[in-house]
Amino acid sequence: MIGVTGVVRDEEGRVLLLRHRMWPPERQWGCPSGYVEKGETWEDTIVREVREETGLHVKVGRLLHLKSGYQLRVEATYEALLTGGTLKIDPAEVLEAKWCSPYDLPDGLQESHRLLIQQIARL
Repeated sequence: MIGVTGVVRDEEGRVLLLRHRMWPPERQWGCPSGYVEKGETWEDTIVREVREETGLHVKVGRLLHLKSGYQLRVEATYEALLTGGTLKIDPAEVLEAKWCSPYDLPDGLQESHRLLIQQIARL
């Protein structure tokens, strides 16, 4: 199983954060993410997940982080840039979406996502 996360930024440098319905209440905020489908590239997973969860279109950039995850899972994180679309969340998966400055992130943000966003902000 491969999980892929996208640190999505807009032209102002803000990051897209989602409050996920299925994540624990104390840490529901995070970057768009999902699992790779059979035959799909990891980059295509980010494009699909962002589109499905938010209606937005992105161009995937470089790989930011790769690690072994829980049990047999691999987790990959890519940076991505907003290219278009209209924000319309999928209420089955997402409770709320917002653009945030990397220097003003909400409470309840996944710590691993906070660290990745801070990494991008320093570049």
